[in-house]
Amino acid sequence: MELTEILRQIGAVVWGPPTWALLGACGLYLSIRTGGFQVTKFGHYCKMTVGQLFKRKGKGGDGDLSPFQAFNTAMAATMGVGTLAGTATAIASGGPGAIFWMWVIGFLGITTKFAEITLAVHFREKNSRGMILGGPMQYISKGLGKRWKWLAVIFSAAGALAAFGLGNMVQANTVANAVETAFSVPPWITGIVLVGFVGAVIIGGVKRVGNVAEKTIPLFGVFMVLFCLAVIFENVTAVPNAFALIIRGAFTTQGAVGGFIGAGVSVAIRYGLMRGIFSNEAGLGSAPIAHAAAQVDHPCKQGLWGAFEVFVDTHVMCTLVAIAIIASGSWLLTDANGAGLNAIPLFMATISSSFFGETIGNIIGAVAILGFASTTMLGWAFYGEKCLEFLAGPKSNLFYRIMFLPPIFIGVFGVVPVWAIADILNAFMAIPNIIGVIALSGTFVAITKAYFKGDKYVPYEIDKEYYKKQA
Repeated sequence: MELTEILRQIGAVVWGPPTWALLGACGLYLSIRTGGFQVTKFGHYCKMTVGQLFKRKGKGGDGDLSPFQAFNTAMAATMGVGTLAGTATAIASGGPGAIFWMWVIGFLGITTKFAEITLAVHFREKNSRGMILGGPMQYISKGLGKRWKWLAVIFSAAGALAAFGLGNMVQANTVANAVETAFSVPPWITGIVLVGFVGAVIIGGVKRVGNVAEKTIPLFGVFMVLFCLAVIFENVTAVPNAFALIIRGAFTTQGAVGGFIGAGVSVAIRYGLMRGIFSNEAGLGSAPIAHAAAQVDHPCKQGLWGAFEVFVDTHVMCTLVAIAIIASGSWLLTDANGAGLNAIPLFMATISSSFFGETIGNIIGAVAILGFASTTMLGWAFYGEKCLEFLAGPKSNLFYRIMFLPPIFIGVFGVVPVWAIADILNAFMAIPNIIGVIALSGTFVAITKAYFKGDKYVPYEIDKEYYKKQA
C-alpha cells in the first residue's frame, strides 16, 4: 500500500465520527450556554467589528497588533487555499451535499471560535521579550493546570509541524501549479519568489505580518467575491438547482454523474466537516494564536472578531465559491484521464468556464491563488512559531522563521503527500483544543455574561481563584 493511501486511511480514522461528535457537541453546547449567540448577538458582533472600522479609537489593552490586524492575520491563514481548495475538495469528494455540512459546522463554529479567542486573550501573557504568547497551549496549561499540560504539548507539537505542511508546502504547490498553468512559469522560479517574499515578511515578526495582512486580505477578499459573482450571474438560472443539490445531497446518496464518482451521506458529512474546519479553522485552535496578540481591553471584544471571521469565511466566501462551482457545472468535468477535477484545478475550471474564457480565467485564478496562498503562509508561519515558542521559549523564534522557508521551495514540486499529513496533524490540534474549550466553558460563559451585562473585566492574573471556580 502506498504511503499516501496509508496516510489517508489514518486521516479517515482521526476524522471519524468521534471527532465529528466532539466538534459538533462543543459548538452546540456553547451555543446553548450562550443562548444561541450566533443568532441572538449577530447584530452586535457585526456592529462591534466591521461597524467600528471607520471610527476613531484609542489604543485598547496590551497587545502586538490592532484588533483588525489580528483579524486579518488570522484570515490570512484561513481565507486562502482553505476556502478555495477546501470548498472545491469538499464538493469533489463528498458531492454538493458536503457544503450543507460545511454550513452546519460553520454555524456551530461561530460560537466555538468566539469561545477560543475569548479564552486566548484571557489567558495570554507576555514572554521574556515583551511579546504576547497566547492560544490553546496557554489556556490549557494555565486554565486547566499542570496535570493537563500534556494536552497543550500535543497541540503545540502538532501546530508547529502542521505549519510546514498545511502552512507552506500545500500553499506553495498550489501556487506553483496555478502559475505554471496560467503563465507557463517553471515551479522552481515560483519557489524562489515565494521564499523571497515570505522570508522578507516573517523575518520582521508578527507586526510586519499584521501590516501586510491588513493591506492585502480585504483586497483579495473583494477580488474573489467579484469574480465568483460574475460566474454565478452568468449561470443564474442554475442557482436554485445548485442549492437543491446541496440540500438533497446532504441527506441522500449522491449517484455517479459526469466526473463525480458518487458519495454516500457519511462521506458528505466527513468531507463537509473536515473541509469546513480546514476552511474556517473554528475548533482547530490556530486562529486564537493570532487574535491573542490583539490590543484589546476585554477578551470578548476580540472574540467577536472571531465570530465574524467564521461567518464571512464559511457562510459568505465558501458559499459563493460552492455555488459558482455547482451552478457552472464544472464539478462534473473530467481531466484528460477521465478523472473528476479536484481542489484548485476545479476552482480554476469554474472561472475559465465563464465568459472570461480559459486564458483569462486561468490568469484570474492564478492571481487569486497566488495572493491568498502567500498570505496564508504568513499566518501559519506565525502560528508555528508561537507553538514552538511554547515548547522551547522565545529563543526559538528566529530559528523557526528560517526553518519555515526551505519547505516552501520543496513544496512547489509536490513530492510529499502534504494534504494527507495536514489532515492528521489538524486532528491532533483540534482534539486537545476542543477538550480545553469544553473544560473551560464555565470561565468563558462567566466572562461573556459579564461582558453583555456591562460589568468591568477582571483579568485572570488579578482574580485566579474566581476563574478557577468557574472552570
